Amino acid sequence: MQKRKLGKSGLEVSAIGFGCMGMSFGYGPPADKQQMIALLRTAVERGVTFFDTAEVYGPFTNEELVGEALAPFRGQVAIATKFGFRPDPASGRWSALDSRPEHIKQVVEGSLKRLRVDAIDLFYQHRVDPAVPIEETAGAVKELILEGKVRHFGLSEAGVKTTRRAQAVQPVTALQSEYSLFWKEPEAEILPALEELGIGFVPFSPLGKGFLTGKIDESTAFDSSDFRNVVPRFTPENRKANRALVDLVSRIAAEKKATPAQVALAWLLAKKPWIVPIPGTTKLHRLEENLGGASVELIPAELQEIERETSRIEVRGERYPESSQRMIDR
Repeated sequence: MQKRKLGKSGLEVSAIGFGCMGMSFGYGPPADKQQMIALLRTAVERGVTFFDTAEVYGPFTNEELVGEALAPFRGQVAIATKFGFRPDPASGRWSALDSRPEHIKQVVEGSLKRLRVDAIDLFYQHRVDPAVPIEETAGAVKELILEGKVRHFGLSEAGVKTTRRAQAVQPVTALQSEYSLFWKEPEAEILPALEELGIGFVPFSPLGKGFLTGKIDESTAFDSSDFRNVVPRFTPENRKANRALVDLVSRIAAEKKATPAQVALAWLLAKKPWIVPIPGTTKLHRLEENLGGASVELIPAELQEIERETSRIEVRGERYPESSQRMIDR
């Protein structure tokens, strides 16, 4: 597996990481724990050194899973986790934002125990908290770095202005946001700013929440606990309309003797050398397929064709329901 550095930070990780959320949360019932431990360890054997989790996934159970699975590989892998939510007193759901410094310092202690590590390799603010100046949040993480409990600071779904303000207090190693052929908005402002600032980019949902694999159509039924049921982009009508994008990726994949997922990941890797996508899966054959994306090389003519053809395709539907859209920093 090739390696990449996230910006100017010096944090070197595998070119393709592993998003662990779906093993415990979001895409239906939690998968079998022992099977997932085995899958994560297989990923390490295949060269993956970058794993992404968060306290809110579960909550807590995903961090515990990742901590147990990767315990034998301390010093060989980088684990990223996130802070910034707390249970809403009214609903009990983890929907309330909280990036107060005192809360961050509580969160880090729990994450360290669950992950079974002495220091968190990359600690992201999960969502920007409008009630707390980003300078205070960055300052709290800076203190944790000085204490040796955190190695690198990251942001998730943060806008350019917020990123610049955070960077002025504590260098940001990586910004994590959604980015794929299914959602190209970061190209307008985010990517140029990150290049200027020397910050790495970690696209989550690099396969469009599974849509770019070509295995989902308008008749696909999701489990009742799968969050895609409430994502506007995944209504049956929008899935049908958005098939044009999948058809394009599938055609290029056939020409490359690759799969649509591999082409989607290869496209991201070709965009910038400091981009590290984190596809997730619960299946060994999908893990192997995803990692194969690092071996697919798209030549300039193919990249130009993808840009030209995707510019003509209008992707239908918002990527989040309204309640989640409001949490995205602009």
